[in-house]
Amino acid sequence: MATPGGGYDPAGGGPVLPGAPSGGGGNAFFGLAPNVAATLCYVPPCCVNVVWAIYLVIVEKENKFVRFHAFQSLLFCGVAIAATIVVQIIGAISTLLSMLLGILVGVACLGALILLAIKAYGNEQFELPVIGALAKQWA
Repeated sequence: MATPGGGYDPAGGGPVLPGAPSGGGGNAFFGLAPNVAATLCYVPPCCVNVVWAIYLVIVEKENKFVRFHAFQSLLFCGVAIAATIVVQIIGAISTLLSMLLGILVGVACLGALILLAIKAYGNEQFELPVIGALAKQWA
């Protein structure tokens, strides 16, 4: 039974932080706690985040917290890909400008993914402008 100051969630079997979403998540995420499953949506190496987010969108139907982070991760990746394409088009005009913009976009995307992963692990439903509202609506 969960206590007001934190404790264990009988439905999920794991620790519950104060204010954390509890229960009802099912086992679509391999027995992981919902915050860990949501955090994995933002792990960038080798497109792990995209594959995991697509899996969660398809399989997880009950846990709105996990679905929100899966959708937000997919939308963020789409924006990052679009930004990369724009930088490549600019590269046809100016190599130096493209290189500088590429570094800026890469660092910004990595920083945003780290921030989103930290927020998801902390059981926060942090919404990015525009795509966060879409993710919340679709979840």
